[in-house]
Amino acid sequence: MSLTTLPPAPVRPAASPAPRDRFIDLLRVFGMVLVVLQHWTMPVLIYADGRLTTGNALAGVPLVTWLTQVMPLVFFAGGAANAISWRSASSGSPSSGSAGLWTARRLRRLAWPVLPLVFVWLPLPYVLDALGMPSQPVEVAARTVGQLLWFLAVYLVAVLATPYMARVRASRALPALAAGAVLMDVIRFSGLEGAGYLNVVFVWLAVHQVGFLYAEGRLAWLAGPRAAGLAVAGFGMVAGLVAAGPYPASMIGMPGMISNMAPPSACMLALFAGQLGLAMLLRPALNTLARRPKMNALLAVLAPRMMTIYLWHMTALVTVAGIAMFGFGLETPEAGSFTWWGQVPLWLAALVTVLLALVGLFGRFEEPTGAASAGRVVAAAVLIGGALTALMVTGFVPGVAPVAASLALVAGLRLAAAAQPSWRSASAMIS
Repeated sequence: MSLTTLPPAPVRPAASPAPRDRFIDLLRVFGMVLVVLQHWTMPVLIYADGRLTTGNALAGVPLVTWLTQVMPLVFFAGGAANAISWRSASSGSPSSGSAGLWTARRLRRLAWPVLPLVFVWLPLPYVLDALGMPSQPVEVAARTVGQLLWFLAVYLVAVLATPYMARVRASRALPALAAGAVLMDVIRFSGLEGAGYLNVVFVWLAVHQVGFLYAEGRLAWLAGPRAAGLAVAGFGMVAGLVAAGPYPASMIGMPGMISNMAPPSACMLALFAGQLGLAMLLRPALNTLARRPKMNALLAVLAPRMMTIYLWHMTALVTVAGIAMFGFGLETPEAGSFTWWGQVPLWLAALVTVLLALVGLFGRFEEPTGAASAGRVVAAAVLIGGALTALMVTGFVPGVAPVAASLALVAGLRLAAAAQPSWRSASAMIS
């Protein structure tokens, strides 16, 4: 058979774009905005004798964190979004090639917005030191900004797992992940503290997997009285775990206490059940809200910039706090006092103003330039994941580690990008 008689190769139809789910969009935006507001209202800052002391304004009201600690809902919404995107990209016939290309695209979308943060914060501590700023407050700021990257490092694991977890039945995966979380807590509270960090995988992948169920339409039954029942059961389980111990009442980390978040404990799964029930109970109202023109327009503006908002909101906090303390000699009033409540609107207004300026500068980095490549996605994932983890631990405190991590991040992004054809090869293809 000659080449001219060969049948034409089958052409795979292009994947249709993933449909938008406004409920999921609203959860993601609402979740990130609430995270930002919580971070902005928590700090109690006192500066004396060259040292900055930090406290937490929510220490006296731990029950508030049962509603404001919405990272479980953020991972749930991320799981639904990843499942919808993967289903659209794989077109019902997943393969190693489609998995690699989809993963490379998601990796680039996740890590690309970190680049401007790295380029600003690597030299910034040196600049502040040269300007005569006290070293300890600068170190606190540099570490705090880097700690935010824990979310990206963990979410990267969820992204890598998506093509494989999408093939696993939830009836098998969820009990196994939940059991793993409980087992790690037992080991952790028996004295082997390091075992608790395995719950970074067990807890957040379990929540992420429930997002798959939503994307498949398998949570349609969770409405009305059933959703209310799940909310009551979930929050009731949290109350029971806190009462029995050793879980603290706060769902965010507090100084000198066991943390439910770092590492995540099985208590976060109970909290997620309560929050999921509440979210699904409100879903019809939230969908109605999302369809309103003004809210739809707000989602259209915020949703594509949520990673930039998340990455830069602590820089806004550092900027405003630095000006307040070192420029005007102000400190945080007693948390919950009349003066504290009176300053909150001015504090938030200043933070929003600075953050809007930062988003205006760096929001363009939400969308990577060029195309993705699946060829070296494993190496890219290792480099990017390692870089995010290292920066999470060390922050941007002057030293070798942040520089090495930043170089690894750039290298990982380069590996995940498709090589651009040279002028000579492009000319050869044309001729």
